[in-house]
Amino acid sequence: MRSVSSKSARSGSRGELALVARIRERAARTLTKSLHSGGLRLGIGDDCALLHIRPDEELAVTTDLSIAGRHFRLDWHSPEAIGHRTLARGLSDLAAMGARPVAAFLSLGLPRELAGHWLERFMDGFFALAETYKTPLAGGDLAESPVATADIVLTGAVGRGNALLRSGARAGDSIYVTGKLGGAAAGLLQLERFATERRSGSSRSKARPPKIPLQLMEQLRPHLFPQPRVAQGLWLTRHSAATAAIDLSDGLSTDLAHLCEESGVAAEIEAAALPIHSGASLTQALHGGEDYELLFTAQPSIRLPRSIAGVPIARIGRILRAQQSRPRITLIGEHGREPLEPGGWEHF
Repeated sequence: MRSVSSKSARSGSRGELALVARIRERAARTLTKSLHSGGLRLGIGDDCALLHIRPDEELAVTTDLSIAGRHFRLDWHSPEAIGHRTLARGLSDLAAMGARPVAAFLSLGLPRELAGHWLERFMDGFFALAETYKTPLAGGDLAESPVATADIVLTGAVGRGNALLRSGARAGDSIYVTGKLGGAAAGLLQLERFATERRSGSSRSKARPPKIPLQLMEQLRPHLFPQPRVAQGLWLTRHSAATAAIDLSDGLSTDLAHLCEESGVAAEIEAAALPIHSGASLTQALHGGEDYELLFTAQPSIRLPRSIAGVPIARIGRILRAQQSRPRITLIGEHGREPLEPGGWEHF
């Protein structure tokens, strides 16, 4: 599926040709709109996609790899949720830079048994989110693999010199987050419990995810279908409101540490100010990860609204000068001030 294109299809089987044709047909629905928006000049069907950005913009490129057993489980997550989450991860990176999405490139490695109905449902979830954020699928690759993998590459555009970076925070800046924290971690724990309970004593295939009841779906939604904060990132760049930003993919404690390290500063946050998702704990809000909210800093003189594009924002702390005697991050809680060590996601 190179550039979901004719090149790999020429050397592939009839099954691959049919899969490529179906994906190309579905991608055309968002592709046509984008061809008229000035971002994507040529998409699926040739050996390369052609992108166009304005002279006063820079191209932002991000990539994320999702692997079965590490980032999703075939016996827990529906194909629609896996497709949604695959794209959401990359869109969240663009949001953190204040970039508008231009095009997506998707490479899939799938066991043969997933290359039918499962793939169709995966693309349902992928394209639903792609249409919401006007992000056409411009290319990719397709291969048979013993382990299901999804590699997403996203391109975006941001005004020249206006990208939100991790390195711009300064002492005295206020620290903000969008939305609520901990919902994804709490949802994952609930999903694990639900899937385990349904699997025990059931004759259904253990490789198939359980059907989620409607009342439980709302609690699991932050984990299964996270919403990247693209509109909020664009607002911050348009109004020159943020000095630094990062998306909360690995957890507040870990991602704030990344931002502080890149900016050469320290930080303190107030436990009581954290907007914790209903049903989540303080620990999940601090370390859970996969909330895909934006963490950003702003000068104290900047007047920010209570919400941006319908999503509330909360001031949770401030940036301090880095000192040898001072922890990188300090948590102010009911027991006073204590160091907050990064406790979020790490691969190695």
